[in-house]
Amino acid sequence: MEMVDGVLQINQFLAVTLAIIVLFVGKRINDKIAFLREFSIPEPVTGGLLFSVLFAIVYAVSGTSVEFELGARDFLLVYFFTTIGINASLKDLMTGGNPLVILLVITIAYMIVQNLTGISVAALFDLPAPAGLLGGSVSLVGGHGTAIAWAPRIAEEYGVSNAMEIGIACATFGLILASLMGGPIAKFLINRHQLTPEKVEILDVGTPEEQRTSSIGSVDCLDAIFAIHVCVILGVMLNESLEELGLQLPLFVTCLFAGILVTNLVPKNFPRFSGRLWPTRTPAMALIADVSLGTFLAMSLMSMQLWTLIDLAAPIFTILLAQFVIAVSINIFIVFRVMGSNYDAAVVCSGFGGISLGSTPTAMANMSAVTQRYGASHLAFIIVPLVCAFFIDLVNALLIPFFLANF
Repeated sequence: MEMVDGVLQINQFLAVTLAIIVLFVGKRINDKIAFLREFSIPEPVTGGLLFSVLFAIVYAVSGTSVEFELGARDFLLVYFFTTIGINASLKDLMTGGNPLVILLVITIAYMIVQNLTGISVAALFDLPAPAGLLGGSVSLVGGHGTAIAWAPRIAEEYGVSNAMEIGIACATFGLILASLMGGPIAKFLINRHQLTPEKVEILDVGTPEEQRTSSIGSVDCLDAIFAIHVCVILGVMLNESLEELGLQLPLFVTCLFAGILVTNLVPKNFPRFSGRLWPTRTPAMALIADVSLGTFLAMSLMSMQLWTLIDLAAPIFTILLAQFVIAVSINIFIVFRVMGSNYDAAVVCSGFGGISLGSTPTAMANMSAVTQRYGASHLAFIIVPLVCAFFIDLVNALLIPFFLANF
């Protein structure tokens, strides 16, 4: 940790340590405030938003900004999605075939609506269409990465000089809204339709609230970690092979696929070096997934520099308000009904809330918070990450140039 030109720079080790503190603070606050528990607000969201506000206050008072080295965050993301792949069974993938296609079609249609909404609202503030597109799928469905990737081109070719600021601001506030909307949507649907899981099963991420005291042995965790590392190694090899073919995918996507392949191609009772069965859907794997996702999201939210977004408040908040209303409406009136109007559909809706305005980890955190309260939904944890971690990026890569060229 060092101070450079009014910026307090925090290294990776301290960043992870602070993220753990953020998680504990979020848990303590959620334990004290029933509203947060009732609406399944993820603990890292509660703590992360609080700390980001505190850092903004420090900047306002002293002029000192806080920046984090976030390399460990990418490692945690890979870890988490590898656990999701390991927990995926061929049976669930076959069951999720039609729902996967349906959710993908809905998501593509929603991305088109999202772009049209951003462009329309931007026009009210006399902003060009590309600026509105930054408040559409570029930053919301696409997230910070897509916004950062496209902003320089939009600034250079379309004359939007503050494109980077608009994109990052929309992505940041969209992430906040996405983190807060998934749980309440699921709670509303579950209570209104009296929904419950078809059967009680081990969760994909975390443990149920009533089982938080159950013990998991050190060998269980070590065996799960070993399985994760095997799949990550295969995922890295797959990623490098695809790059040689000209296809670039995020590392966590290929690790997700590696986990799926190993889980479904290697017999469950195949002798392993550890002497144990392959640890798919074990409490240890769910625990590691919970820790990885929680720490990742805590680091993402606590590192937001909210003070950089003030100057763009009016157009950005108007765009986001319109996007928020549309996202909630599509969730309740379309996604839930088309996906089957059952418990799995409600959990998918909490994840779609994360997709629509936030990011893949946000979608997973929303679903994790909901399932830890109400029960497992393996189908949701299969189709949502496949849609938002893989297909969305491919579709967005085609939609963005189309809208830039035609609007």
